[in-house]
Amino acid sequence: MANVQMSSHMKPAILAFALVASYPIVAADLSQFLINETGQTRSSTAANDISETDMAHAQLWDLSETEWRRYQQLMRGIRGSISPSTISPIEVLGIHARDEVERQQYAEAWARAMREDVDRILSFQRAYDAAVKHLYPNEPVIDIGRLPGKSVETSALQSSDRLLFFTRPACPVCDVLLNKLLQRIGEVRGIDIYLTELTLGDDAAVRDWASSHRIESEWVRSRRVTLNHDGGALDSLTNGQGKVPYLLRRRGEDLSQLRASEL
Repeated sequence: MANVQMSSHMKPAILAFALVASYPIVAADLSQFLINETGQTRSSTAANDISETDMAHAQLWDLSETEWRRYQQLMRGIRGSISPSTISPIEVLGIHARDEVERQQYAEAWARAMREDVDRILSFQRAYDAAVKHLYPNEPVIDIGRLPGKSVETSALQSSDRLLFFTRPACPVCDVLLNKLLQRIGEVRGIDIYLTELTLGDDAAVRDWASSHRIESEWVRSRRVTLNHDGGALDSLTNGQGKVPYLLRRRGEDLSQLRASEL
């Protein structure tokens, strides 16, 4: 009987020992599971974090964190493969707008940004012109004496050439020549457009003219095209003999007249 009772008392102890012995394995597995789960959560959070640099860029473009993430996601797709590296976040979001309201929102944001940029460019151009007059009051911007009596053969444009085009609003003949020039903008260093018959300093009129003639803002930003008030430049360069539309080609230090037939 003593042996039987001892066996009866030992059964719970043995069972308890067996259960206790099995727990560390289960506990270890659960602990590992929690560590892995925590690691995954942290990784996911880290992936969604936006860097301070990205936040600074987003603020420069007046975009939210969500908008900046979407812009980055779009640039990892086809948009980043086919667009130039200079494309702006606003353009990317506008091109991939999810509805008409969103498209209009980004279009207006881009229009405001471009308007402000043109204002800055024109302001700097005026400051530059004033600086040249102040620093070199007795030196002409272009030596008129170097103008040839006859147009030099210029049927072929060179990549280093810069064209000076004098035009005015409401001039159909000028517009035809401008269209020919813009078609060849990729062949030259740039085109400097001078508008006559406008009130000096009326930048709004210059912007309106550029917009109506499809002058791309990227050309202006990169100075492939500059927009200028004539301010008497045509008369100065041609001794009062030049009439719009008038086209000059600057190649190095040489300046020569071009005719439409030579384009």
